[in-house]
Amino acid sequence: MREIWVPISGAIAQQRNVEQIANNVANANTPGFKKDKIVFKEYLAALEKGAEDVDLPQRDWKPEDFYRSNGSEDSFVKVDGTYTMHEQGQLTPTGNSFDFALNGQGFFEVLTPQGVRYSRKGNFTINAEGKLVTDQGHPILSKGAPPVINPDGSMQLTSPPESRQITVGNNKLAISLDGEVFAGNNKVADLAVVEFNDLHQLKKEGNSLFVNTDAKNYKIGNNKTSVHQGFVEQSNVNAVSEMSQLINANRNFESIQRVIKTYDQISSKAVNEIPKF
Repeated sequence: MREIWVPISGAIAQQRNVEQIANNVANANTPGFKKDKIVFKEYLAALEKGAEDVDLPQRDWKPEDFYRSNGSEDSFVKVDGTYTMHEQGQLTPTGNSFDFALNGQGFFEVLTPQGVRYSRKGNFTINAEGKLVTDQGHPILSKGAPPVINPDGSMQLTSPPESRQITVGNNKLAISLDGEVFAGNNKVADLAVVEFNDLHQLKKEGNSLFVNTDAKNYKIGNNKTSVHQGFVEQSNVNAVSEMSQLINANRNFESIQRVIKTYDQISSKAVNEIPKF
């Protein structure tokens, strides 16, 4: 009953698919959220073991010849990974001067206890120290000198992130489309809006935060992202489409369960009834 592992692998893959779609639906109203897609592939044992392990004779085959393949003919479904879709979400006006939305491929630069992270979620506020922070309390950073890329590919920061926190105090906050930050009538900083060469290299860390692990992925200059005050970027999740996919994934999962149940019934008959003959 080796074949039962094929539908079992499909059931595991569909369960992962259901969980991923459900997470997208749950975050349909989360500002700046980017939906994820899961990727499957067919796993072929022959590709891992090599053709030399398939020892079938070059003649008319007998049934026992097929046992000499050592399982190299086996194949099943395998989760290949997930990727984030970074399409622009809709900009919705809120009238709140502490809400900011990005139009373009850029990210806000945020200082967290784990280091510098990047986010599209622009629900900001002012903390007790008068600094501009996220709804999680992480400081928003201003522009610094471009990082230096060493010959070994590592990145050397020329402006420590701790020194780039934006202090507004009790003054009226205003930010231009180019990211100029004004406290009252005085310009206090230029908002750090970072773009990347390959968005798919960014890794999600939860709470709408991303981490960049490749120093060469930073795009230097030619930043085309604009900042819109009084707006929030909605998630790029189409709730209707995702619900339709969720229903289909659940139906596929139920179909695979029926296949597994059928295999179980066949196995039960083979054990309990065939010996009677």
